[in-house]
Amino acid sequence: MIEDSYKFIKLLLMIGMRVESYSFGRIKINGKVYTNDVVVSQDRVINSSWWRKEGHNVHLEDIHEILNAKPEVVVFGTGSSGLMKVSKAVIDELKQRGIEVIQQPTSQAVQTFNRLVEEGKKVVLAAHLTC
Repeated sequence: MIEDSYKFIKLLLMIGMRVESYSFGRIKINGKVYTNDVVVSQDRVINSSWWRKEGHNVHLEDIHEILNAKPEVVVFGTGSSGLMKVSKAVIDELKQRGIEVIQQPTSQAVQTFNRLVEEGKKVVLAAHLTC
């Protein structure tokens, strides 16, 4: 049993994080279900309860954890209907650091995140799960 657990952990480290499913208010990442907004990188869940200064808007003070991960790409999942907005200041700061920014409804963003992880990119998904 322990040997199987080690094999599973090794496999996860090799393939990275994977979003298995997303539906309104719910996301499943590497077998674990989350019901709050999340920030996840290619190798770990950074924040399983991502709160922003202003609910449906992302400001500079909301992305410290993202910046600390030093990604090549940040994928913002803007919600089921795309209600969450990323401020121009955030986009400008990320681009100034040489970080590619992608904004998509969360259903598309999770697919983009999975593809980038498979390509071996240093990527962060910041996903709003509702609206």
